[in-house]
Amino acid sequence: MRAWVVKELGEVREVLRLQDVPMPKVLPGTVLIRVEAASLNFFDILLCKGKYQEKPPLPFTPGAEIAGTIEKTGAGVSLKTGQRVFALPQLPAGGFAEWVVVPEEAVYPIPEEVPATEAAAMFITYQTSYYALHRCARLQPNEVLLVHAGAGGVGSAAIQLGVAAGARVIATAGGPEKVHICRELGAEAAIDYRTENFVEVVKTLTNGRGADVIFDSVGGDVFDLSRKCIAFEGRLLVIGFAGGRIAEAPTNHALVKNYSIVGVHWGLFRRLMPEKVREAHEQLMSLYQAGHIRPLIFKQFSFEELPDALELLQGRKTWGKLVVTP
Repeated sequence: MRAWVVKELGEVREVLRLQDVPMPKVLPGTVLIRVEAASLNFFDILLCKGKYQEKPPLPFTPGAEIAGTIEKTGAGVSLKTGQRVFALPQLPAGGFAEWVVVPEEAVYPIPEEVPATEAAAMFITYQTSYYALHRCARLQPNEVLLVHAGAGGVGSAAIQLGVAAGARVIATAGGPEKVHICRELGAEAAIDYRTENFVEVVKTLTNGRGADVIFDSVGGDVFDLSRKCIAFEGRLLVIGFAGGRIAEAPTNHALVKNYSIVGVHWGLFRRLMPEKVREAHEQLMSLYQAGHIRPLIFKQFSFEELPDALELLQGRKTWGKLVVTP
Protein backbone atom coordinates (compact mmCIF):
# COMPACT_ATOMS: atom_id res chain seq x y z
CA MET A 1 0.00 0.00 0.00
CA ARG A 2 1.02 3.66 -0.29
CA ALA A 3 1.56 6.03 2.62
CA TRP A 4 3.12 9.44 3.19
CA VAL A 5 6.19 8.91 5.36
CA VAL A 6 8.38 11.33 7.32
CA LYS A 7 11.91 9.98 7.87
CA GLU A 8 13.53 13.25 8.97
CA LEU A 9 12.15 16.50 10.35
CA GLY A 10 11.86 19.69 8.35
CA GLU A 11 9.66 21.61 5.94
CA VAL A 12 6.67 19.64 4.70
CA ARG A 13 7.66 19.41 1.04
CA GLU A 14 11.22 18.41 1.92
CA VAL A 15 10.41 15.59 4.35
CA LEU A 16 7.10 14.06 3.21
CA ARG A 17 7.62 11.10 0.87
CA LEU A 18 4.95 8.94 -0.78
CA GLN A 19 6.19 5.37 -0.43
CA ASP A 20 5.11 1.76 -0.74
CA VAL A 21 4.92 0.29 2.76
CA PRO A 22 3.73 -3.07 4.14
CA MET A 23 0.05 -3.50 4.94
CA PRO A 24 -0.54 -3.00 8.67
CA LYS A 25 -1.32 -6.09 10.75
CA VAL A 26 -4.71 -6.50 12.37
CA LEU A 27 -4.23 -7.30 16.06
CA PRO A 28 -6.84 -8.22 18.69
CA GLY A 29 -8.99 -5.21 19.56
CA THR A 30 -8.21 -3.40 16.28
CA VAL A 31 -9.81 -2.94 12.86
CA LEU A 32 -8.38 -2.48 9.37
CA ILE A 33 -9.93 0.51 7.59
CA ARG A 34 -9.72 1.38 3.92
CA VAL A 35 -9.18 5.14 3.98
CA GLU A 36 -11.63 7.04 1.77
CA ALA A 37 -10.83 10.55 3.06
CA ALA A 38 -8.41 12.18 5.49
CA SER A 39 -8.60 15.73 6.76
CA LEU A 40 -5.68 18.05 7.43
CA ASN A 41 -4.86 19.83 10.67
CA PHE A 42 -2.25 22.50 11.34
CA PHE A 43 -0.53 20.20 13.82
CA ASP A 44 0.28 17.83 10.93
CA ILE A 45 2.66 20.55 9.72
CA LEU A 46 4.15 21.01 13.17
CA LEU A 47 4.67 17.24 13.46
CA CYS A 48 6.70 17.24 10.23
CA LYS A 49 8.84 20.04 11.63
CA GLY A 50 9.26 18.46 15.05
CA LYS A 51 7.58 21.46 16.68
CA TYR A 52 4.47 19.78 18.05
CA GLN A 53 4.15 18.73 21.69
CA GLU A 54 3.80 15.13 20.55
CA LYS A 55 6.97 13.83 18.90
CA PRO A 56 6.47 10.37 17.37
CA PRO A 57 9.51 8.21 16.60
CA LEU A 58 10.88 8.39 13.07
CA PRO A 59 9.77 7.26 10.56
CA PHE A 60 6.09 8.12 10.95
CA THR A 61 2.98 8.84 8.91
CA PRO A 62 0.98 11.93 9.98
CA GLY A 63 -2.79 12.31 9.70
CA ALA A 64 -5.15 12.38 12.67
CA GLU A 65 -8.63 12.11 11.12
CA ILE A 66 -9.90 9.62 8.56
CA ALA A 67 -13.16 8.19 7.33
CA GLY A 68 -13.58 4.92 5.49
CA THR A 69 -14.87 1.35 5.57
CA ILE A 70 -13.84 -1.49 7.88
CA GLU A 71 -12.26 -4.26 5.82
CA LYS A 72 -11.15 -6.61 8.59
CA THR A 73 -11.63 -6.91 12.34
CA GLY A 74 -9.40 -8.38 15.04
CA ALA A 75 -10.44 -10.70 17.83
CA GLY A 76 -12.76 -9.24 20.45
CA VAL A 77 -14.06 -6.40 18.28
CA SER A 78 -17.79 -5.60 18.19
CA LEU A 79 -17.59 -3.49 15.01
CA LYS A 80 -18.44 -5.23 11.72
CA THR A 81 -16.73 -5.65 8.38
CA GLY A 82 -18.26 -3.27 5.82
CA GLN A 83 -19.22 -0.70 8.45
CA ARG A 84 -18.63 2.95 7.57
CA VAL A 85 -16.66 4.73 10.27
CA PHE A 86 -14.65 7.73 11.34
CA ALA A 87 -11.38 7.01 13.14
CA LEU A 88 -8.50 8.68 14.94
CA PRO A 89 -5.35 6.82 13.81
CA GLN A 90 -2.53 6.67 16.33
CA LEU A 91 0.97 7.84 15.58
CA PRO A 92 3.39 6.77 14.26
CA ALA A 93 0.86 5.03 11.96
CA GLY A 94 -1.26 8.05 11.01
CA GLY A 95 -4.03 8.43 8.49
CA PHE A 96 -2.25 9.73 5.38
CA ALA A 97 -2.20 6.20 4.01
CA GLU A 98 -4.41 3.96 1.91
CA TRP A 99 -5.10 1.63 4.85
CA VAL A 100 -4.85 2.04 8.62
CA VAL A 101 -5.23 -0.23 11.62
CA VAL A 102 -6.92 1.52 14.53
CA PRO A 103 -7.94 0.36 18.04
CA GLU A 104 -11.70 -0.11 18.35
CA GLU A 105 -11.97 2.60 21.02
CA ALA A 106 -10.76 5.19 18.48
CA VAL A 107 -13.39 4.25 15.89
CA TYR A 108 -16.86 5.84 15.60
CA PRO A 109 -19.67 4.62 13.32
CA ILE A 110 -21.12 7.13 10.86
CA PRO A 111 -24.49 7.08 9.05
CA GLU A 112 -24.53 5.88 5.46
CA GLU A 113 -25.64 9.28 4.15
CA VAL A 114 -22.56 11.12 5.48
CA PRO A 115 -19.96 11.42 2.67
CA ALA A 116 -16.47 10.28 3.69
CA THR A 117 -15.03 13.72 2.90
CA GLU A 118 -17.44 15.40 5.31
CA ALA A 119 -17.08 12.73 7.99
CA ALA A 120 -13.30 13.12 7.97
CA ALA A 121 -13.67 16.89 8.35
CA MET A 122 -16.10 16.80 11.26
CA PHE A 123 -14.63 15.11 14.27
CA ILE A 124 -11.98 17.21 16.04
CA THR A 125 -13.45 20.60 15.11
CA TYR A 126 -17.05 19.77 15.99
CA GLN A 127 -16.14 17.75 19.06
CA THR A 128 -13.98 20.62 20.35
CA SER A 129 -16.70 23.18 19.69
CA TYR A 130 -19.45 21.02 21.17
CA TYR A 131 -17.40 20.37 24.31
CA ALA A 132 -16.51 24.06 24.63
CA LEU A 133 -20.02 25.43 24.14
CA HIS A 134 -22.12 22.82 25.91
CA ARG A 135 -19.94 21.44 28.71
CA CYS A 136 -17.46 24.26 29.40
CA ALA A 137 -19.66 27.31 28.74
CA ARG A 138 -23.15 25.84 29.34
CA LEU A 139 -24.41 27.98 26.45
CA GLN A 140 -28.10 28.82 26.77
CA PRO A 141 -30.72 29.82 24.16
CA ASN A 142 -30.78 33.56 23.40
CA GLU A 143 -27.34 34.14 24.91
CA VAL A 144 -24.86 36.09 22.77
CA LEU A 145 -21.98 33.98 21.46
CA LEU A 146 -18.95 35.73 19.93
CA VAL A 147 -16.87 33.40 17.75
CA HIS A 148 -13.41 34.53 16.68
CA ALA A 149 -11.88 33.22 13.43
CA GLY A 150 -15.36 32.16 12.39
CA ALA A 151 -14.33 30.96 8.93
CA GLY A 152 -11.76 28.51 10.30
CA GLY A 153 -12.39 24.84 10.94
CA VAL A 154 -13.20 25.08 14.64
CA GLY A 155 -14.76 28.54 14.33
CA SER A 156 -17.15 27.50 11.56
CA ALA A 157 -18.23 24.53 13.67
CA ALA A 158 -18.81 26.84 16.66
CA ILE A 159 -21.02 29.17 14.61
CA GLN A 160 -23.23 26.32 13.42
CA LEU A 161 -23.46 24.72 16.86
CA GLY A 162 -24.24 28.08 18.45
CA VAL A 163 -27.07 28.69 16.00
CA ALA A 164 -28.37 25.14 16.57
CA ALA A 165 -28.38 25.84 20.33
CA GLY A 166 -30.54 28.93 19.83
CA ALA A 167 -27.84 31.49 20.63
CA ARG A 168 -27.36 34.87 18.96
CA VAL A 169 -24.07 34.39 17.12
CA ILE A 170 -21.62 37.15 16.25
CA ALA A 171 -18.44 36.20 14.39
CA THR A 172 -15.14 37.83 13.49
CA ALA A 173 -13.03 37.03 10.43
CA GLY A 174 -10.34 38.59 8.27
CA GLY A 175 -11.51 39.98 4.93
CA PRO A 176 -14.82 40.31 3.08
CA GLU A 177 -14.83 36.75 1.73
CA LYS A 178 -14.46 35.17 5.18
CA VAL A 179 -17.00 37.59 6.67
CA HIS A 180 -19.48 36.48 4.01
CA ILE A 181 -18.80 32.83 4.89
CA CYS A 182 -19.62 33.51 8.55
CA ARG A 183 -22.97 35.01 7.58
CA GLU A 184 -23.69 32.06 5.30
CA LEU A 185 -23.01 29.73 8.24
CA GLY A 186 -25.72 31.50 10.24
CA ALA A 187 -24.00 34.30 12.16
CA GLU A 188 -26.38 37.14 12.93
CA ALA A 189 -23.50 39.58 12.42
CA ALA A 190 -19.97 39.15 11.06
CA ILE A 191 -17.16 41.62 11.75
CA ASP A 192 -14.05 42.15 9.62
CA TYR A 193 -11.42 42.57 12.32
CA ARG A 194 -9.05 44.11 9.78
CA THR A 195 -11.24 47.16 9.26
CA GLU A 196 -13.59 47.22 12.28
CA ASN A 197 -13.19 47.36 16.05
CA PHE A 198 -15.02 44.21 17.14
CA VAL A 199 -15.25 45.42 20.75
CA GLU A 200 -17.31 48.46 19.74
CA VAL A 201 -19.46 46.49 17.30
CA VAL A 202 -20.27 43.83 19.91
CA LYS A 203 -21.16 46.49 22.47
CA THR A 204 -23.40 48.23 19.95
CA LEU A 205 -25.17 45.00 18.96
CA THR A 206 -25.77 44.07 22.62
CA ASN A 207 -26.73 47.55 23.87
CA GLY A 208 -23.51 47.75 25.85
CA ARG A 209 -23.94 44.43 27.66
CA GLY A 210 -21.34 42.40 25.76
CA ALA A 211 -21.14 38.73 24.78
CA ASP A 212 -22.17 36.01 27.23
CA VAL A 213 -19.76 33.49 25.72
CA ILE A 214 -16.61 34.25 23.73
CA PHE A 215 -15.03 31.45 21.70
CA ASP A 216 -11.35 32.38 21.26
CA SER A 217 -9.02 30.17 19.26
CA VAL A 218 -6.68 33.08 18.46
CA GLY A 219 -5.37 34.38 21.79
CA GLY A 220 -2.91 37.26 22.06
CA ASP A 221 -4.39 40.64 21.22
CA VAL A 222 -7.77 39.08 20.44
CA PHE A 223 -7.98 37.69 23.97
CA ASP A 224 -7.01 41.06 25.45
CA LEU A 225 -9.70 42.85 23.46
CA SER A 226 -12.29 40.17 24.19
CA ARG A 227 -12.05 40.96 27.89
CA LYS A 228 -13.38 44.43 27.05
CA CYS A 229 -16.63 43.15 25.53
CA ILE A 230 -17.58 40.24 27.75
CA ALA A 231 -20.84 40.40 29.65
CA PHE A 232 -21.48 40.11 33.38
CA GLU A 233 -21.04 36.44 34.35
CA GLY A 234 -19.71 35.77 30.85
CA ARG A 235 -17.47 32.84 29.92
CA LEU A 236 -14.30 33.45 27.91
CA LEU A 237 -13.28 30.16 26.30
CA VAL A 238 -9.56 29.61 25.66
CA ILE A 239 -9.49 27.27 22.65
CA GLY A 240 -6.00 27.90 21.27
CA PHE A 241 -3.32 30.38 20.33
CA ALA A 242 -3.37 30.70 16.55
CA GLY A 243 -2.27 34.33 16.91
CA GLY A 244 1.06 33.17 18.34
CA ARG A 245 1.21 35.13 21.60
CA ILE A 246 -0.14 33.57 24.78
CA ALA A 247 -2.02 36.32 26.59
CA GLU A 248 -1.90 36.95 30.32
CA ALA A 249 -5.17 37.37 32.19
CA PRO A 250 -5.27 39.91 35.03
CA THR A 251 -7.35 38.26 37.72
CA ASN A 252 -8.51 41.60 39.13
CA HIS A 253 -10.27 42.32 35.82
CA ALA A 254 -12.08 38.96 35.95
CA LEU A 255 -13.16 39.77 39.51
CA VAL A 256 -14.40 43.28 38.75
CA LYS A 257 -16.42 42.17 35.69
CA ASN A 258 -17.48 38.84 37.23
CA TYR A 259 -16.54 36.65 34.27
CA SER A 260 -14.88 33.26 33.96
CA ILE A 261 -11.86 32.29 31.88
CA VAL A 262 -12.35 28.65 30.89
CA GLY A 263 -9.68 26.43 29.40
CA VAL A 264 -10.81 24.02 26.68
CA HIS A 265 -8.54 20.98 26.32
CA TRP A 266 -10.65 18.50 24.37
CA GLY A 267 -7.83 15.98 24.02
CA LEU A 268 -7.56 15.58 27.79
CA PHE A 269 -11.36 15.41 28.05
CA ARG A 270 -11.35 12.59 25.48
CA ARG A 271 -8.74 10.63 27.44
CA LEU A 272 -10.49 11.06 30.78
CA MET A 273 -14.12 10.75 29.65
CA PRO A 274 -14.25 8.72 26.40
CA GLU A 275 -17.88 7.78 27.00
CA LYS A 276 -18.86 11.48 26.94
CA VAL A 277 -17.09 11.86 23.60
CA ARG A 278 -19.20 9.01 22.18
CA GLU A 279 -22.34 10.69 23.49
CA ALA A 280 -21.28 13.93 21.80
CA HIS A 281 -20.56 12.03 18.56
CA GLU A 282 -24.12 10.67 18.57
CA GLN A 283 -25.51 14.15 19.19
CA LEU A 284 -23.41 15.60 16.37
CA MET A 285 -24.52 12.90 13.93
CA SER A 286 -28.14 13.69 14.84
CA LEU A 287 -27.53 17.39 14.23
CA TYR A 288 -25.96 16.55 10.87
CA GLN A 289 -28.86 14.36 9.84
CA ALA A 290 -31.30 17.11 10.85
CA GLY A 291 -29.44 19.59 8.63
CA HIS A 292 -28.22 21.83 11.46
CA ILE A 293 -24.50 21.33 10.85
CA ARG A 294 -22.34 20.57 7.85
CA PRO A 295 -18.54 20.90 7.72
CA LEU A 296 -17.09 23.78 5.74
CA ILE A 297 -14.61 22.29 3.27
CA PHE A 298 -12.25 24.66 1.49
CA LYS A 299 -11.01 22.16 -1.08
CA GLN A 300 -10.67 18.46 -1.72
CA PHE A 301 -7.27 17.24 -2.93
CA SER A 302 -6.02 14.01 -4.43
CA PHE A 303 -3.80 11.82 -2.25
CA GLU A 304 -0.76 12.78 -4.33
CA GLU A 305 -1.38 16.48 -3.66
CA LEU A 306 -0.95 16.24 0.12
CA PRO A 307 2.23 18.38 0.30
CA ASP A 308 0.52 21.10 -1.79
CA ALA A 309 -2.49 21.01 0.52
CA LEU A 310 -0.37 21.24 3.68
CA GLU A 311 1.59 24.17 2.27
CA LEU A 312 -1.65 25.93 1.43
CA LEU A 313 -2.87 25.34 4.98
CA GLN A 314 0.43 26.63 6.34
CA GLY A 315 -0.07 29.88 4.44
CA ARG A 316 -3.26 30.51 6.48
CA LYS A 317 -5.14 31.64 3.38
CA THR A 318 -7.74 28.90 3.57
CA TRP A 319 -10.96 28.49 5.52
CA GLY A 320 -12.81 25.53 6.95
CA LYS A 321 -11.10 22.18 6.42
CA LEU A 322 -8.88 20.67 3.71
CA VAL A 323 -9.36 17.01 2.77
CA VAL A 324 -7.36 14.47 0.75
CA THR A 325 -8.83 11.34 -0.83
CA PRO A 326 -6.64 8.25 -1.38
